[in-house]
Amino acid sequence: MTGNRLMIFACFATTVRGLEPLLAEELMLLGAQEINIVNAGLEFNASFNNIMKMNLHSRLASRIMIRLGYSGYRHEDDIYRLARKINWLDWFHSGNSIKVATSAIQSPLRSLDFVTLKVKDAICDYFNEQVDSRPDVDKLEPDMRIYTFLTVDTVIIYLDTSGETLFKRGYRRLKLEAPIRENLASGLIQLSGWTPDQPFYDPMCGSGTLLVEAISRGLNIAPGLNRNFAFEKMVNFDDNLYSNMQNEAKKSELRDRKLQIYGSDINGKAIEIAKQNFQQIKLDDYVEFSHGDFLSKEAPANHGVLVTNPPYGIRLDEQERLAELYPQIGNKLKKSYADWNCYFFTADLRLPKLIRLKPSRKTPVYNGALECRLYKFKIVSGSNR
Repeated sequence: MTGNRLMIFACFATTVRGLEPLLAEELMLLGAQEINIVNAGLEFNASFNNIMKMNLHSRLASRIMIRLGYSGYRHEDDIYRLARKINWLDWFHSGNSIKVATSAIQSPLRSLDFVTLKVKDAICDYFNEQVDSRPDVDKLEPDMRIYTFLTVDTVIIYLDTSGETLFKRGYRRLKLEAPIRENLASGLIQLSGWTPDQPFYDPMCGSGTLLVEAISRGLNIAPGLNRNFAFEKMVNFDDNLYSNMQNEAKKSELRDRKLQIYGSDINGKAIEIAKQNFQQIKLDDYVEFSHGDFLSKEAPANHGVLVTNPPYGIRLDEQERLAELYPQIGNKLKKSYADWNCYFFTADLRLPKLIRLKPSRKTPVYNGALECRLYKFKIVSGSNR
């Protein structure tokens, strides 16, 4: 990396499929230029200072990467030559550990593992020639992650500036099985249109991911404050500059703001885990937890925004049980949630029909490889008549 920290780099940010337009708005406010939306990500240009800021502040990105090499290719040797030409010493030292990974869309090459090996060899050969030492490979906790992406005839080599994926905020101490990822949770809240002056409720909160993300938004807490990033180990990293960036983020927090955040779950163990998590990260004063069945509980306020990720069945017996549950949920919404905007995120596309309410909006968003919908039900007074 050159000494000019305002030099503009070609970048790529990955995200949840369905959240790309929201990420484009977010990164534009953080300094991204010439944004191009693609499937599950964005191409854009940014300075290194803004790249650091994006890692610290982005609620929706999964990774922020810098493009180091781009060319056409026909054989693995073409990819080796591209990787060999990159000035790796501008970015990190031979004492840093590395991990190389490869992904592809319609590549004619038979082995992506072989491509990964060729890129790793090119990096090590470069360092051996330049400084007579080479980085070690660490597949679990590398200092630097290098990503090779192949199309049918082009190859791009990226250097990851994030390290661990950005949805790993550093606040999750205890968890239940299969929580939704933090950047997905934050995206669902943004899609709901919730604002901090409104009550927010997750009646199937599990260990509380949606609740933490709502509080973080409401108090303007930078999601990256409790973790480290790969860019901190890069050549010419300016520790003072980044410390100032962190201090500015802390000064911008709105810890005195009053929030109305509510969470409940039928699983008592989930509520206990959520309470412990919130105590450890010192957010327990901003949320009110309760244990119980959504169907038997009253709404926590006379209006607000409900966002939840209900169970959705894979096996036939689960689907049959949910087919009985959904109409009861619909009845409960009509009975107790007048003047609420209710959002259900699910892969079960039967939900609107079985819940017997017409969604006013349905937004396609993926949960990993699973295609889901965020259904909005606007409950109006008198809808139970």
